[in-house]
Amino acid sequence: MDLFFLRDCLSRALEHRRTLFLFGGFFLAGVLLGMCFVKTQAVYGYHLDLCESYLVKVCFSEKNIFGIFLERFFGFLLLGALLLAAGLHFAALILPPAVLLYRSYTLGGSIIIFCSVYGVTGILVLFALYLPVHLAIDALLIGATTLSCARAPKFRFTRQDFCVLGADLLALALAIAAVCLVECVLLLAVFRPIGATF
Repeated sequence: MDLFFLRDCLSRALEHRRTLFLFGGFFLAGVLLGMCFVKTQAVYGYHLDLCESYLVKVCFSEKNIFGIFLERFFGFLLLGALLLAAGLHFAALILPPAVLLYRSYTLGGSIIIFCSVYGVTGILVLFALYLPVHLAIDALLIGATTLSCARAPKFRFTRQDFCVLGADLLALALAIAAVCLVECVLLLAVFRPIGATF
């Protein structure tokens, strides 16, 4: 394994460009579905609750910023770890598409809700924070899914295979931490001052 495990992890994901593009297209289709069906009565309330929860618990929360960082980081890391672990066996590869479909579908619906319900504040939250962070995390999750799909046919439960899996998890954790750190900086610089005026 390359000493620079971050570069090694990225290069192995990029070796499977077709899989990356396939899951990227799948994700985009989920976003479009979410945008199309958000107005249905059964779904609208769910998306509205998600957006309200994001505004209250993240954007304009009175919680300590470090607490928000840890909560978001460990939540995303758990999701990423599950996707990486799906590469241990073919049968588990049903999990990544389900996770990506859920995330993309709720993203599509949330885009509509932020723009149509919350007005200027919603648009600011959407484009300055929610959308960039969501897409950055989703790109990392698609990369983790690609690594899992490549790993499943040849995983042999050897020490070397587990070392590579551990290096992938560490690389993913560092990337997620970087995204969460940027999110917290934006919260402190932009959204905490706005929240204080309400």
